[in-house]
Amino acid sequence: MINKKLVCALIVSAFLKSLHAATKRQSLPNLHDSNVQHAGNPSLPTFSLTESQMANLPPIEPEVYQDSLLPTPLIPYKRGYATEVHRVVTPDGYILEVHRIVSSPFRAYSKEKPVVFLQHGFLDSSATWVMSGQNHGLGYALSDAGYDVWMGNARGNVYSRKHALYDPDGSREDREHFWRFSWHEIGTIDLPSMIDYVLNTTRQQNLFYIGHSQGTTSFFVMLSERPEYNAKIKMMHALAPVAYMDNAVSPILKFAELLPAALRGLTEMFGAFELLPSIDMFKLLGQQLCREKSPIFAICESVLFLITGFNERNLNATLFPVFLSHTPAGAATFQAVHFVQEARSGRFCQFDWGSEEENMGRYGLPAPPDYNLRNVLTRVVLHYSDNDWLSSPLDVQRLYAKLPNAQMNHIPDEKFEHMDFVWGIGAREVLYEPIIASMKLYDRLVG
Repeated sequence: MINKKLVCALIVSAFLKSLHAATKRQSLPNLHDSNVQHAGNPSLPTFSLTESQMANLPPIEPEVYQDSLLPTPLIPYKRGYATEVHRVVTPDGYILEVHRIVSSPFRAYSKEKPVVFLQHGFLDSSATWVMSGQNHGLGYALSDAGYDVWMGNARGNVYSRKHALYDPDGSREDREHFWRFSWHEIGTIDLPSMIDYVLNTTRQQNLFYIGHSQGTTSFFVMLSERPEYNAKIKMMHALAPVAYMDNAVSPILKFAELLPAALRGLTEMFGAFELLPSIDMFKLLGQQLCREKSPIFAICESVLFLITGFNERNLNATLFPVFLSHTPAGAATFQAVHFVQEARSGRFCQFDWGSEEENMGRYGLPAPPDYNLRNVLTRVVLHYSDNDWLSSPLDVQRLYAKLPNAQMNHIPDEKFEHMDFVWGIGAREVLYEPIIASMKLYDRLVG
């Protein structure tokens, strides 16, 4: 009898490996660490296209095409924002890249500014905060409002694929060591490392934190497991918060729930440790096939909406090549497995290693322990919507009931979906401006 789970795992594994074999990674322009331009309208570093590239330039706006090729720091830089690149080495050897918007061209430069840290979601990167354009991106809005903006990148994404010892593309042994993490390690190791680095660099005592999707998950993990970090966070804004997931309705997630063993098989049996890395194929899809008015644009759009929820009205179709060029940005397969475990179990708990024996060895318990959300003492605002297929209002309500110092903010737009929190055309008015107002009020009242 055919083992359907095994067949599925083989197919998915072959697909992922074919992507690696058929493509090579986009090289990034070289940026010097902490390369600061404080004022004026800085010109871009040299960036030219070959004659062949020019001849095949797709019929999309030149600025959109350029943004689809540029790394995160250069996207705001070309618009006159001073940016920096920083690298943080975690205690377990991962080298994380953190991007900083130092100043806005619309405000006088000042060294004394409140700090805000932004953390992206699953399969995403720091680009999510700036690639929707100067009038819509949260990174720009915060910089224009006078904040020192730091954008983290979790281990394993396109900007954080380095380790002091292990090669993520090397031998099976190297890959197995590098990719053996979920969002538990992002919360317990990456976030504390990046936050400490930011506070040490800026000589601040604490900062504001804004996370989207997995960027909220890892935050709740951090404070549950390392409650001393409550003192380093002024206020946390959770965009599309994800902790409990048993009411999520995404068809992709529901399908994955049926095959949890196949997902584990991808890593354990076939070595597919990395999930959807950032490769040239996705950039090509965005630039050529998924541009606005393309014959298959509706298909590209539907694939995205099947995962997160439908809201064509709030999607900037012109920027779809940019979105697809920067996302997916890569992640560990174990991160996806951990989310599927949450959805199946109805719990917010640590990673289930698949057997009572292995769980006992790691936790001293036959099943993984729940995260203690009562340790999250920081003021948390949960921003949610009715049309979010990954962050259900019912699950957000359950999370709210567990947090000792939280409030809920319901987005009134009935079609507002999961990615609208970071890419949506209307996000600045209905979400970002109120968030900034609450942060300024906090500083006035608390100091």
